[in-house]
Amino acid sequence: MVRARVLIVDDEKSFLDVLAPFLKRTGFLVETALDGNTALVRIKEFKPDVIVLDVLIPAPDGREVCRRLRAQGNWTPIIMLSQIGSPQERAMSLEEGADDYLNKPFDPSELVARIRALLRRARQVQSSFAGAPRLVSGPLVIDRLSRRAWLGKHELALSAKAFSVLEYLMCHPDQVITRERLLDAIWGWEYPITTRTVDVRIAELRRKLKDDSKAPRFIETIIGVGYRFVGFVEVRA
Repeated sequence: MVRARVLIVDDEKSFLDVLAPFLKRTGFLVETALDGNTALVRIKEFKPDVIVLDVLIPAPDGREVCRRLRAQGNWTPIIMLSQIGSPQERAMSLEEGADDYLNKPFDPSELVARIRALLRRARQVQSSFAGAPRLVSGPLVIDRLSRRAWLGKHELALSAKAFSVLEYLMCHPDQVITRERLLDAIWGWEYPITTRTVDVRIAELRRKLKDDSKAPRFIETIIGVGYRFVGFVEVRA
């Protein structure tokens, strides 16, 4: 069985000396880095399946590493670590492209559970859509590198979360996606929110896309379950 690769980036060597062996015993292949520059090199060489990334590492810091990876089109799942733990810190990390967020100190078993959850989620979206820089459905175009979207010639002013919801739905065309799955994929574990938050972002998308919920071109509501992207999706370079 192929073992998943995990890169841990943290400037506390004592922390790495405890966590890395624990993850290895759990069955992962593990590499470590003490700063942002080393992490960027290791990511290219090691090609991790999940990155565990501390916010307060020597320059570039964790959030800057995350921004650079996403700007390069690298969507390797990232779990951000921090001792700060404020709602603002969590929100900024997730908005900038992190997939999950964990406050220090934590039980290593919880980190393992989150890594496995991200690996399951990544396997679900492994398709020709997963690495595509642009997705197109009729007049709708989303550019995943610049995080921009257009309907015909008009650029859409979407919030970051609305773009992420649209991107996720387009990566899973014709699949029924539950509200809970969208919450897990877009908002992560730390947000004290309800499924109503998903409905608000879907409503935003429908307004911007001029999409009629009764006769949708793009997003169909599956009553009592969630949503489905009904448009035909193509990959563009």
